Amino acid sequence: MTVRTAALLGIALLAAATGGAPEPALATASWGSGEAPDDAERPGPALPTIMSLRAQAQLRNAWLAERLDTIVPALMREQGIDMWVLVAREYLEDPVMATMLDAESMHARRRTILVFHDPGAGRKVERLTVSRYGMGGLFQPAWRPEAEPDQFRRLSAIIAEKKPRKIALDISSESAFADGLTKSQHDALIAALPTDYAERVVSGEELAIGWLEARIPAEMKVYPEIVRTAHAIIAEGFSGKVIKPGRTTAADVVWWFRERIAALKLSTWFQPSVSIFRQGSAEELSGDTVIRSGDMLWTDFGIMHLGLATDTQHLGYVLRPGESDAPAGLRAGLANANRVQDALASSFETGLSGNQMLERARAKAIAAGLRPSIYSHPIGFHGHGAGAAIGFWDDQNPSPRGARQLRPNTAWSIELSHTQKVPEWGGQELPFRLEEDAFFDGVTLRYLDGRQKSFHLIK
Repeated sequence: MTVRTAALLGIALLAAATGGAPEPALATASWGSGEAPDDAERPGPALPTIMSLRAQAQLRNAWLAERLDTIVPALMREQGIDMWVLVAREYLEDPVMATMLDAESMHARRRTILVFHDPGAGRKVERLTVSRYGMGGLFQPAWRPEAEPDQFRRLSAIIAEKKPRKIALDISSESAFADGLTKSQHDALIAALPTDYAERVVSGEELAIGWLEARIPAEMKVYPEIVRTAHAIIAEGFSGKVIKPGRTTAADVVWWFRERIAALKLSTWFQPSVSIFRQGSAEELSGDTVIRSGDMLWTDFGIMHLGLATDTQHLGYVLRPGESDAPAGLRAGLANANRVQDALASSFETGLSGNQMLERARAKAIAAGLRPSIYSHPIGFHGHGAGAAIGFWDDQNPSPRGARQLRPNTAWSIELSHTQKVPEWGGQELPFRLEEDAFFDGVTLRYLDGRQKSFHLIK
């Protein structure tokens, strides 16, 4: 995809969804930078109100309708695809279909087949489902088993009627996000098609990834609150309310996070991590290790809410008696990790590959005297989302997964670290790991709910 094509697609999505191109309501402040009184904890952000499940379902269905009306047609026309077919069986939905089910359709029904057909000439893209049901009114039912018991034969008849030039299926050797069509369903579908139509089958990789990574303005009005919810839970967990130095273990905090998430009717897409960095200890401590005064704490934490994921890494410090803040060396390490964030944020440019952004950001950070490790990734429907990868924690070289180009209107987890020595700890070397969620509008990367610029302090 060219830079111009990507930019035009992003503009088209925004305009179609809103009738214009308003700025998303994103937070730019750094809520963690406030000063605390002597020997006190900094207050964390307030927890946003969690909507009722009914209200959540209504909102998600509105988002889905808007996405289907705007993103799918733009992608199909940009890729020159006039039919996209998705097939999945109950409890084995591919990554794309799972995000196209309305809030009351939690799984495919037995076998669900979705068909998108672009009739051309600027007409509306048709949405059909080869099933008895209309999928929340978003897809028109196009199968009566009484008339044709064989589901794939009915699909074949629809395809013959529509006469598509290219039929995209979710098959890909490169991306798991676009490879959700199982072999048995693929074989049955191909066998049902006339030979000339079977020869028109192509990979829907660009459609699948484009659908998953694109964010609409309506989602972006709420995504900051989702990230704020994650920030608020972390701040509560990294406080004296939860951590009692000399008694609380790292595992206690991990399971407090899990219980808090469940109590709020949220979910997580991975087990939270909590580690302890301790003066004089060469190891990163975790599990049943008891937290002590003077420890630096790190967490990797994420939630799922309204179908969208968060991914956050924050740092905490357990105050010693008489301390009002973390030692200067620790604060400097956090500030330098913020500088690595700046190097990466300033390297985002529509059309660049993940590998190019990695190279740019590392060069800027290293030139500034920093020791960066960058391993950022898209975020959205999945925590490790579809799109370009920007490095890996264990590999800072260009990679095949980093070859994909950056597109506008995508959300990102800015994940990285900076390593340096801490004078107050006898020159002990520590990694300062940070991760914050952000949005790229095609020009600028902005954090969804600010970013951590000072430690969570535990009194």
